[in-house]
Amino acid sequence: MTLATFLPVILIVHISLAIALLAPSLLLPFTTRSKSPGRTSRRLLWLQSNGTLVIGGGLAVTGVLLVLALGSQLLGQPWLLLALVLYAADLLVAFFVQRPGVARLLTLRGETSDAAKARLKRWATRQRYISYGMAGLVGAIAFLMMTKPQL
Repeated sequence: MTLATFLPVILIVHISLAIALLAPSLLLPFTTRSKSPGRTSRRLLWLQSNGTLVIGGGLAVTGVLLVLALGSQLLGQPWLLLALVLYAADLLVAFFVQRPGVARLLTLRGETSDAAKARLKRWATRQRYISYGMAGLVGAIAFLMMTKPQL
């Protein structure tokens, strides 16, 4: 049995891990509307704080397995290189912009003054727009991976 036999499983695991790595940063700004975090918010926060290294490691391993199964010539494809650059940009935004922004949202959530509520609303709107941008990058990556255009 060759590694190519397991290609569908490796691909499904790889895609699932790639989505799981970005999911908290994409979804958390939309779960901050109530005063106390709900079950979904708590799970996303846990995943973001505890699962990032494990998911990232699994993503790297499955990525190497995909290259081994499909061949190293895959690494020379412009669409793949562009998709990897977009994914790296998305991860950088998630780590350096979205994570601190969501943390700030969580600290502002308990304040009750009108000024604090207005600040919370502005900050939440900003974080949601960042999520929209990140989701757009994910869509572009999916487009590149599915169509494999000749760039």
